Formats: sequence, C-alpha cells, structure tokens
Amino acid sequence: MAVKPMGDDDYRTLATFRLELRRFLKFSDRAAAAVGLTAKQHQALLAIRAAEENAVRVGALADALLLQSHSATELIDRLEKLGLVERTADRGDARRVMVRLTPRGEAQLAALTEAHHAELKRLKPMLNQLIARL
Repeated sequence: MAVKPMGDDDYRTLATFRLELRRFLKFSDRAAAAVGLTAKQHQALLAIRAAEENAVRVGALADALLLQSHSATELIDRLEKLGLVERTADRGDARRVMVRLTPRGEAQLAALTEAHHAELKRLKPMLNQLIARL
C-alpha cells in the first residue's frame, strides 16, 4: 500500500502540533518553577506517584525519566533534601530501596497536577483537531 505524500497542509498541521506541545511543556516548566521545582523534579514526582503502589526503585525511575542510574540517584537526593520523597526498604526484598512521595511531595504534586489538568482540558479541543487532521 502506497503512502500518500505529505502536502503543505500536513506540514503546517504537524508544525502547529509540535508548537502546541512545546507551549504545553513551557507551561509545565513554569508551573514547576512557580512552586520551586525543576521540570525534571516535577517529572520524577509524577513518575513515582504513577508507579505501582506509588513507589519506585531507582533504576525504574531512571528508565521512566530517560536518565542514567547515577543521575536519578542525584535527583532523588535533591528531592529528599526538599522533603518531597523518602527512601524505604522494599517490602518484598529489604535489600532493594524504594522511593515514595512524602505527604509534602503528594501535596505539591497534587497542586501541579490540578494546574496541568486545567491546561490540558483547555488544549484538548485544539489538539484533537490537529490530530484528526494528521
């Protein structure tokens, strides 16, 4: 089956879609900065909260954030100093360390998530239109 060549409108649609994604990421970066976090710290909190049992091993967090294990460890160290995460022993294997959110981390993430949800809700109709045009 032959693929239809992309036309000018396809390129415009794709360019607009990528622009809106970058705008959302910029919004996300600013929202994180407004509460004293970097974008990577926010992303880490979200990945931890989204993990099974709301806890994650360092290696799994590194994978979720596309980081090397030592970089994820440094990120966790910084989040721990901010009081947003804590390290605990894995219930099934005490040799493994799990990272979970503290109540303060939960609260900070909840506030950020609320703002992101509202922004995504605002963007949804436009993004749906762009995706339908692709």
